[in-house]
Amino acid sequence: MREYVVENEFVKAVRKAGGVAYKLTSQTTNGLPDRLVLFFPAKTVFVELKAPGKMLRPLQRKRRYQLMKLGFPVLCIDRLSQIKPCI
Repeated sequence: MREYVVENEFVKAVRKAGGVAYKLTSQTTNGLPDRLVLFFPAKTVFVELKAPGKMLRPLQRKRRYQLMKLGFPVLCIDRLSQIKPCI
């Protein structure tokens, strides 16, 4: 299974639960998580989506640490079975 399959299912599940999952892109900062997920009221989480069995790259681990140090939850999802518990 490819990463985009996990990502598409995740985005559908977030929408179904009433949230939004914005795709994060940056021209100046590499290694950011794939999605910024927002739920009412003011619940924010960053999510990195991977193909099954794939691991975070070193720069992604660094960004995860930086975001967590600022108090933001950062999740890494690499299986469809992880989507529902995370939401």
